[in-house]
Amino acid sequence: MLKTGRTTMPSPSALDLCAAIDAAASAAHSGAAILQSYAHHRSDLVIDHKARNDLVSQADREAEAAIIEVLRSRTPDFGIVAEETGGTPEGPATWYIDPLDGTTNFLHGIPHYAVSIALVAHAGARVPGPDPLQEDTPVIGVVYDPCREELFTAVHGIGAWLNGRRVNCSRTKSLADAVLATGFPFRDFSFADQYMPMLKEAICITRGVRRMGAAALDLAWTACGRYDGYWEMGLAPWDVAAGTLLVREAGGVCHDMHQHDPWPIGGRVVAGNPDIVEALHGMIAPHLRKE
Repeated sequence: MLKTGRTTMPSPSALDLCAAIDAAASAAHSGAAILQSYAHHRSDLVIDHKARNDLVSQADREAEAAIIEVLRSRTPDFGIVAEETGGTPEGPATWYIDPLDGTTNFLHGIPHYAVSIALVAHAGARVPGPDPLQEDTPVIGVVYDPCREELFTAVHGIGAWLNGRRVNCSRTKSLADAVLATGFPFRDFSFADQYMPMLKEAICITRGVRRMGAAALDLAWTACGRYDGYWEMGLAPWDVAAGTLLVREAGGVCHDMHQHDPWPIGGRVVAGNPDIVEALHGMIAPHLRKE
């Protein structure tokens, strides 16, 4: 029980993560159905430019509306932060929604994009376990790739799955044997002077570097061992929230590049198994400006 003045209040109940993961998966499928309905009629889409190389279409907006409708009806006590309509964190936990991660791929007919939905529980919230959370923590993650019909899911403290089968990060020990994923500066070029030396070094010392253009899938593919590690700068919270939990629940590490925030809410992310993340930090640190 919690005591506030003279009033004794009941302790907040633990978040129902089973209900939340079911709601997130349903919402992801609802959003993806709209995306796929537009996929063969891309020339008819109305496309707006939010900023240089930052595109949005009615497919993004309609998919986001469908996702929000499902989540609000099934989890009305949670806040919502979505790429197109915004929002603020509130309540015991907040949904972070990217209705179409990989918009440029989608608009060019490249079949590599996804719906990404995460639930971030706030400090003080209770999840199954003995103690309240000490810091904001992703507790539900769903990344759905409708082109491959691959549904990546994760639940805090329980595990990560691809289409119902448990996944794990790779066991690669060194960068010399690693295939890495990354993302080039495409919208915010203020960090290009830091990033380009990192990329040059990665090209020289690893087995290969891939840039596919969808951060949520980069993280999901790291969680299931297709990539050994991943780093990127200049992302948004909704790009990485779900993927962060996928990697963590797959036995890996995913955190803020500067190691300040409890999860990469600032959009600078390093991910992979513990050995690869340690090596990535060694590669990145000499080129990274301190904040």
